[in-house]
Amino acid sequence: MLDFFTIFSKGGLVLWCFQGVRGPASAATAPVNALIRSVLLQERGGNNSFTHEALTLKYKLDNQFELVFVVGFQKILTLTYVDKLIDDVHKEFRDKYRNEFQQKGALGILNGTFDFKDDFLRLLREAEESSKVRAPTVMKTFEQSVKSQKTVKCMIETRGEKPKEKVKNKKNKGSKKEGNEAVTASSKAAPSEKQSSTTGDKEELTKDEILQKNREEFFKRHMKAGEKSSKSPKPDAQKEKGKKPRVWDLGNSNAKVLDYSNSTTNGNSEASPMEEFDPDMALRDRNREPGRLYDLEYESDEEAEEEKIMQNTSKPSTKKGGLGGMFGMLKGLVGSKSLTRQDMDPVLEKMKDHLIAKNVAAEIAVQLCESVAKKLEGKVMGTFTTVTSTVKQALQEALVQILQPQRRVDVLRDVMDAQRHRRPYVVTFCGVNGVGKSTNLAKISFWLIENGFSVLIAACDTFRAGAVEQLRTHTRRLNALHPPESHGGRTMVQLYEKGYGKDAAGIAMEAISYARNQGFDVVLVDTAGRMQDNAPLMTALAKLIAVNAPDLVLFVGEALVGNEAVDQLVKFNKALADHSMAQTPRLIDGIVLTKFDTIDDKVGAAISMTYITSKPIVFVGTGQTYCDLRSLNAKAVVAALMKA
Repeated sequence: MLDFFTIFSKGGLVLWCFQGVRGPASAATAPVNALIRSVLLQERGGNNSFTHEALTLKYKLDNQFELVFVVGFQKILTLTYVDKLIDDVHKEFRDKYRNEFQQKGALGILNGTFDFKDDFLRLLREAEESSKVRAPTVMKTFEQSVKSQKTVKCMIETRGEKPKEKVKNKKNKGSKKEGNEAVTASSKAAPSEKQSSTTGDKEELTKDEILQKNREEFFKRHMKAGEKSSKSPKPDAQKEKGKKPRVWDLGNSNAKVLDYSNSTTNGNSEASPMEEFDPDMALRDRNREPGRLYDLEYESDEEAEEEKIMQNTSKPSTKKGGLGGMFGMLKGLVGSKSLTRQDMDPVLEKMKDHLIAKNVAAEIAVQLCESVAKKLEGKVMGTFTTVTSTVKQALQEALVQILQPQRRVDVLRDVMDAQRHRRPYVVTFCGVNGVGKSTNLAKISFWLIENGFSVLIAACDTFRAGAVEQLRTHTRRLNALHPPESHGGRTMVQLYEKGYGKDAAGIAMEAISYARNQGFDVVLVDTAGRMQDNAPLMTALAKLIAVNAPDLVLFVGEALVGNEAVDQLVKFNKALADHSMAQTPRLIDGIVLTKFDTIDDKVGAAISMTYITSKPIVFVGTGQTYCDLRSLNAKAVVAALMKA
């Protein structure tokens, strides 16, 4: 039972619609609009099905006439005839109104009338009947089996004849056995000879002579052992027992210099002396950090190189219009014909391998190429256009569209809006172990302080040893960069911590209440790193988010990962949905992509993360200093991704 079937143009004009369930005519509007927003506009057409609430939508694109065919039905139903129905309707509708589309074009769509109900009902009836009428399963006859193909001769085994391989193995085993038997026989023969000789001697000698002979042999053996021990060289002095500390060439042998036991008292920063802190170190002074690649000069040079590369790639394209470049293009010219899947398959296969090499998850790369193929199949190309350039251009447009978020996250605007309501803006950081949550939290704190907002850091990582001390160090350094004297006596950043082994959700709630009373603008909640498969820790994270209802939930992920990025994000979102007690669970709102400076042009993790979640990358971490925080530039990422 179908809920609806609709045909509309890519411009948004509905040509024909069928409604199979009683109800308002707008019942199909919300699912189709969700399909357009989430799939068609976001270039996610790799899969031809889409789920919206209780409905499953299947669609087919006609790129020649710019049409979209969509069918909707309840997702609890298993309708096997839907794919056949949508193909038959697509073919019937094209053939019936082909002349009208070709002759009148857009005017034919605007002014045309499409009476397609009778044809659709006929096709629906045929599809339903074809799914019901199935040939009964027939058992194989003996002639169809593999056994019938064997001859009688090959199945007869005469006694003594065995396959050659088995005979060889038998020979090898037999030779091994013969060798072993020979060795054992010789070993047994030797002692028997010795025994016979000794017994013969013993029979000739008397008892006293035998005892005397045994004593002489005993003394001879001991004398030989003493000579061997005397011949071995003796060390001049015995080595002293125990370990000696190694003295390094560039090390400091003074133990007092390395003694920090009296510098702090139980980790209390107030009791510890003020450290000598140079702000230039935190603000990425190249002279003070030689050899580091994460500075402003290096990034500006890199951007200039990217611009040169883009200019060099654009220059040959202008020359191709001349005679010199035209003859090189003749091999790949398409002419005025529609693209087929066979034309695009070789190019798409190379594009897929290129994306996987650039660290895009394999599953995402396949879906991207499938989406591009569906977008271009049947599209009429120009005369002087190659398949490779067309596919590459379509893939670039799809990647830029994926990286551009559906909902832009403007943190500064949201913080100012929270200020007007006299409440703190709460951001929660989550992610797996070791991705840089605390470090990038400090970078975001510095960025917010630079914009004039006061920050309270909630130390909710009560599990990892040293997590609170790490945030305490960041707080001390941020206050050294922005002392209260520079802000009218106001402390711009403060740490709220309750030690280790406490409930993280309770600490976050107390920190938010403290920030509201003290007038802090932003609360940044640091959480413990956890693997996506750890159910107890994911339950604790879901509890923290459900209880405190933060304004922004950021997932911190590495730019180094490939397929693992998809697994992490999918399981984090699933765990937050499963372990949340709310009716509409709170999921991840955005992504912080860290260690972006370590991947060169292998930027595929950005594509994988945004494709799988449809969430924007809010911040990009590009180094170890507080200034190394960037916003994502979609075109620059795609240019690096498509670079050979």
